[in-house]
Amino acid sequence: MKGRNPEAGMQHTLRIMLCLIKLPRVFSINQVPKSCFCLKSSLGNTCYCVFHEDSIISGYRHPRSSAIDCILSLFQMTNETLNIWTHFLPTWYFLWKLVTVVLMQWVWQDPFTWPLVVFLLSCCIYPLVSSCAHTFSTMSAQARHICFFFDYGALSFYSLGSAIVYYAYIFPDKWVNGVLHQCYIPIALLNTIFCTILACYTRLGFPFLHYNNDAVKRMPASPKFSKLLRVIAFAFPYAFDNIPLFYRVFLCEGEGCTDNETIILHYQHIALAFLTSFLFASHLPERLAPGSFDYIGHSHQLFHVCAIVGTHFQMQAIEQDMVTRRSWLSANSIPITFANSLGTALLCVVVNLIIILLFSLPLLSAPKCQESKYSQGPRKTSTNLCPCY
Repeated sequence: MKGRNPEAGMQHTLRIMLCLIKLPRVFSINQVPKSCFCLKSSLGNTCYCVFHEDSIISGYRHPRSSAIDCILSLFQMTNETLNIWTHFLPTWYFLWKLVTVVLMQWVWQDPFTWPLVVFLLSCCIYPLVSSCAHTFSTMSAQARHICFFFDYGALSFYSLGSAIVYYAYIFPDKWVNGVLHQCYIPIALLNTIFCTILACYTRLGFPFLHYNNDAVKRMPASPKFSKLLRVIAFAFPYAFDNIPLFYRVFLCEGEGCTDNETIILHYQHIALAFLTSFLFASHLPERLAPGSFDYIGHSHQLFHVCAIVGTHFQMQAIEQDMVTRRSWLSANSIPITFANSLGTALLCVVVNLIIILLFSLPLLSAPKCQESKYSQGPRKTSTNLCPCY
């Protein structure tokens, strides 16, 4: 009798295991309830629309998915799959860069590298939090809002990380030690706090006011206005953070302009930053052909890719400026201290977590919605599919 082939046996076992793993169902837009989030007030219960995406017709996950279903959905094609992987995989690249800096440059004994550490840490956090938010946002409507509160907080922390590293390495020579340079970090920190508050506000308004009081009209009044406010929330800190860079790249002439070989990298980063903003605000190309880009090629995926590539060029420019300008900056610029680098970053994290907690607490105590099991066939969208209790 011939012996069994061990390799064939392993393949058979693997096939059995894959058969036992049942991937979650994927739904079209007319199978997903439009209203799945209920808030109780003295005047009654109100449900809000949270699960439909503009011009995305198919590829939706169940809006009450379990954590396991959310994780399994990473390995099937949904309209969120590439949103998750386009940020999860680059996280490890930025983490490798951070570990390289920490291990190779003796950062704790060298304050000049602390701003770079803060920036690289923010580069690790924002894509990781984003990928987690997209992964688990379909566990419930409450979870969706809270996931994206964390996403907004991570993005605002990234804006502060950029400000700290610009303060240390990017300012043109003629602006070093000037009024803007001295006030730059406190203003950037305030902008970051403003960014987190306004971005969280655009989802449901203010906690303990708009959440639970139907007599007060919930602001923002429309999804379009919410999107506009959200764009402003992130565009304003970006515009302020880049004032010294824009001046150095586009306006400065003559001596003290720090015109070196990093300029081309700054140009590439700025171009990708504007492309990223355009994709986020425009919903192109899916708006031109709804349903054609549900799984691959819609604006949020392109937004993620452009953001990561832009961050890569930004990181390269910062590292190059740090190396080439170190001697001059060490002799002429404001010294790097714990207060204007690691301390500011730590304060930002604490304040952002408090803001997210304040926006999240009412959601954690809000009444849940009763949802029936999805049938195999399509169903009409209704705003009454989500009764509250």
